Amino acid sequence: LMSHAHHDSGSGSPGPAVGTPAERPALERVVGDVDTFARTTWGRDPLLRTGVDASGFADLLSEASVDELLSERGLRTPFLRVAKDGSTLANAAFTAPGGTGAGIADQVSDTRLTALFAGGSTIVLQALHRVWPPIIDFCQQLAADLGHPVQANAYVTPPQNQGFDDHYDVHDVFVLQVAGRKRWSIHAPVHPSPLRDQPWTDRRDAVREAALGEPVIDTVLEPGDVLYLPRGYLHSATALGGLTIHLTLGIHSWTRYAVAEELVALALRGLAEDEEARGSLPLGTDLAPGDLDVDLLSAKLRDALDGLDPASLAERMRTRRLGTQRPAPVGPLAQHALSASLAATTPLKLRAHLDARLDGTTLMTRAGSVPIAGLDVDVAKRLLAGETVVAEDLGLPHARALIEAGLVVAG
Repeated sequence: LMSHAHHDSGSGSPGPAVGTPAERPALERVVGDVDTFARTTWGRDPLLRTGVDASGFADLLSEASVDELLSERGLRTPFLRVAKDGSTLANAAFTAPGGTGAGIADQVSDTRLTALFAGGSTIVLQALHRVWPPIIDFCQQLAADLGHPVQANAYVTPPQNQGFDDHYDVHDVFVLQVAGRKRWSIHAPVHPSPLRDQPWTDRRDAVREAALGEPVIDTVLEPGDVLYLPRGYLHSATALGGLTIHLTLGIHSWTRYAVAEELVALALRGLAEDEEARGSLPLGTDLAPGDLDVDLLSAKLRDALDGLDPASLAERMRTRRLGTQRPAPVGPLAQHALSASLAATTPLKLRAHLDARLDGTTLMTRAGSVPIAGLDVDVAKRLLAGETVVAEDLGLPHARALIEAGLVVAG
């Protein structure tokens, strides 16, 4: 390892500035000392941790679970892609009709994947945070720990294969080595902290040249190792000696640029109420600089920005956040049974990862909103704090409405 990277071979106890392991268990599992990670590493430098999990994260994914996903779960694109020699194959190369009664023409074909994998193709299982229960749970907890949205892909690579050329991602990643050994070469960014619309393909020549230089990290990941890469760091990986599997947890960080987008949107909303700003440009304008009233509008925008209420900005960001992830899974049949059997003493709790809050007499969540006028405010606050309450505390009509809306589950 060289100077830009951190190496950690053990787990520490996170300090009070960020939280305790009990509060951020998923993050503590992958980074060790959460407080140190937050202060010195997050969004700045790579971090390599070896021997984090002796089982190779078998509780999250294994060779057997990869086979189950590919052969028994009826996956369709885009939950899978296949690549060879750095190029992504057409979907038709690894899909087939679902058979009698399925009516689906593009289910993943385990037969075709068997031949493609034997021929050197890399299999990419995409969006596992939506289809594989252990990863759903882990990613939702990690997102809660980080305060940033999380996705999960798995890369299954045959022996002596480099799945993709040197590139950078536009999101941070945690790489969890599940099986086999894979050599990783990491180089410093050519464009630090790229935004979502600034992909590496816009800078192919710079990436290619930088990849010829001295790496920041050149290492072999073994099962149970973890590698953290901030967005923008160049990387490539090559399987060594046998098949390898690694999980990539993509962290789609909230950025200052995203805040700036909402600031500008609020300022423009203010200008829409300004009659002078709404005025027409001169008759016969050719949109030359002198016709654009740049000084006037710049001044008005500055005034609008200076007069913004930070609470309004925070509200826009919270609203934007609601759609970035889903709440914890809920069973429609289980909810129906819970509602049908509801009694005064039935224990209930808020569905996890709802991002819920009270807005007057409405419970606002990423799964929808329910009016709760008449509900005891203290009981509502207890529910939002994660406490288990009984149905009679909520009132049976409120309890039933919250259950049927999928916001409250069995406690």
